[in-house]
Amino acid sequence: MAYSLDLRKRVIEYIENGGSITEAAALFQVGRATIYRWLNRQDLKPTPGKGRQRKLDYEALETDVSENPSDRLIDRAKKFGVRPSTIHYAFKVLNIRRKKRTSLSRKRPRRTH
Repeated sequence: MAYSLDLRKRVIEYIENGGSITEAAALFQVGRATIYRWLNRQDLKPTPGKGRQRKLDYEALETDVSENPSDRLIDRAKKFGVRPSTIHYAFKVLNIRRKKRTSLSRKRPRRTH
């Protein structure tokens, strides 16, 4: 849970004015270890989360699509070590449309009833 910048400043100000860390922890309902971390930091602003690292490199996928346009999703998934749904989602994010097979529809004769 990220504490507000205002609360962080009030806790540090309380300690700088002579209050103990244990008293500040009880008064502001913050853990002592948290207060020690705040005291050791240069800036009290919360650090942004780094997020999760992507397993699939989108640039490599785009390169692969341009070099091998006829590969299927499952082939690409095996190549990159991910599931086909991951490739499908990446295509959606990158706005890549899969090529439709028009040659099969031309080879079949039309049915007449």
